[in-house]
Amino acid sequence: MIDFLLNRRSTPLKLMSSENGPSRDEINTILTAAARVPDHNKVFPWHFTVLQGEQRREAGHMIGDIYATKFPDAPTEKLSQVRDTFMRAHTVIIVTSRIREAGAPIWEQALSAGAASYNLCLAANAIGYGTNWLTEWYCFDDTVKKAFGLDERDHFAGFIYIGAQTEKPEDRDRPDLNAITTFWEKDKPLNKGDDYGRKGRGYPEDGFDFSKIKRG
Repeated sequence: MIDFLLNRRSTPLKLMSSENGPSRDEINTILTAAARVPDHNKVFPWHFTVLQGEQRREAGHMIGDIYATKFPDAPTEKLSQVRDTFMRAHTVIIVTSRIREAGAPIWEQALSAGAASYNLCLAANAIGYGTNWLTEWYCFDDTVKKAFGLDERDHFAGFIYIGAQTEKPEDRDRPDLNAITTFWEKDKPLNKGDDYGRKGRGYPEDGFDFSKIKRG
């Protein structure tokens, strides 16, 4: 188990088959593992949507139509790329965080959905498939959410792409644990990693307010 965890990595979509992937029984096993995660008050704050076969193309055309409406001047090549989004892997499983009114803090419910997403990846990897957990533009588009049947309590945790590896990916850089780990002592500064790693878009000026996520 520890060797598996120390060597796992995401599989780039260019190294993933769109023709070979998990069977229905394997998907049931993968989802059973995904659902065995920490879940305060047993509220099951997530649900799964599976895209396979022609449903991948149908879902892709759905978001392609949304994209075309939002960007009427988008080139044909870009629209075609969007419509083929879900054809890049054999299976795409959507993990949706659903905030429930059940006494469990919103932040913990969101974390549980993230844990379910990762367990899903680990289970598929353990069976022998490559995975890639993506959050592209459609994850954050309200029209796409509505098209997939989500409401205000739902947020896409991610789209997990699954398929047989066509080639083993090379490993990538991993964090320096000394930059992000502190063995606590009173008044000792924490190693938070703020000056380490790739720089993102920065901390939002208004902070992170999870109270804005509506409950059921």
